Amino acid sequence: MAIQSLAIIIFVLAVFLVAGVPISYAIGISALAAILQMVTLDVSVLTAAQRTFVGMSKFSLTAIPFFVLAGNLMNQGGIAKRLVDFVLAILGKLPGALLVTNVGANALFGAISGSASAAAAAVGSMVQEGEDKQGYERAVCAATNGASAPSGLLIPPSNALITYSLVSGGTSVAALFLAGYIPGILWAVCCVVVAVIIARKKGYKGTPGKFDWKNLGAATLKAIPALSLIVVVIGGIIAGVFTATEGSAIAVVYALVLGICYRNITWKSFWKILVDSAKMSGMIVFLIGVSNILGWVMAFTQIPQVISAGLLGLTNSPIIILLIMNVILLIAGTFMDVTPAILIFTPLFLPIVKTFGMHPVHFGLILVYNLCIGNITPPVGNTLFVAIKVGKTSLARVMPYMVMYYASILVGLVLVTYIPAVSMALPTMAGLVK
Repeated sequence: MAIQSLAIIIFVLAVFLVAGVPISYAIGISALAAILQMVTLDVSVLTAAQRTFVGMSKFSLTAIPFFVLAGNLMNQGGIAKRLVDFVLAILGKLPGALLVTNVGANALFGAISGSASAAAAAVGSMVQEGEDKQGYERAVCAATNGASAPSGLLIPPSNALITYSLVSGGTSVAALFLAGYIPGILWAVCCVVVAVIIARKKGYKGTPGKFDWKNLGAATLKAIPALSLIVVVIGGIIAGVFTATEGSAIAVVYALVLGICYRNITWKSFWKILVDSAKMSGMIVFLIGVSNILGWVMAFTQIPQVISAGLLGLTNSPIIILLIMNVILLIAGTFMDVTPAILIFTPLFLPIVKTFGMHPVHFGLILVYNLCIGNITPPVGNTLFVAIKVGKTSLARVMPYMVMYYASILVGLVLVTYIPAVSMALPTMAGLVK
């Protein structure tokens, strides 16, 4: 029954995705089709409805709409320019100052906003004018902007990690958040290395003169209010002062006050932010709800156990199994967004890695890191196409430079996969995992 159910799910899901059906409907219908082989239509529909309601009724889900709203408030709150100036003051002396600044600002803004595409749009727009004036090639700028933007999805607060926590059966959000820092920074460092190499080849210089401590001090003062959001919210969650859900509400209040103080949020823009956030949150929560049907089908038909037995039958080497999983996730990530891919692959792969003792926190970072690469890889690659649009260039011109970034980021993936301390060191030191 497991093989038959899996075949039905894969076939129906593939057909609907190729036909352009929204991913939430495709997941729900494919799961319903698998249920139909076991029970009658009326019972199948009732079961699907119940599982959807159960999946959407978890209190911890409230954190996602709040973090989405906080991110949108930060996007409109004049944060990007302050972060760009702050990073430029620190890294501006490196070759290709604006490329390196783009990478650092994307990591910070992506972490604050929770959106790689928002980071690519906001930060990319801020540095584009300076890059044009200094003669930077637009394709290089777009590649750097797109490649570095997903680093913020690993650095908390991260909706992807919250989603993984829910699907994995309640893995500690605090532990996942703390575990995301080193992989996120590692991604950014990989991009900085490539940006510096390209800058040296192209002859792009750093900012002239000596390091200016006064300029750094002024830029830091302007950036502190935005950076404090990460310290207050994530610090409070990790310290146990409040939960992730409570922290998300605090983030909304903080972002709103900051936007009002900066005079970038009006009543009209605030209403638009609320509407956009509600639409985005509705899509995410509904997607999680219908994915609960899929999770129930997999559990009922024991699909994860069959896949686990199949992989372990091929090899008992954790190194080879993780390599196979990475390849599958990298391919899937090029066709699917991060959230639905987490919902589909977590119940499939998590039981397998548990058999050889991998901690769910470690696997969560491997999973999200893989899927973030898909976020900048055609044919879907939403964040990459945002960067290309902002940079006013084309995919054909950008891809030769992206190959270099892919190679560097994949080195980071290997480190995250095979060196547990990359993900586990911080949460272990904090006593969040044993």
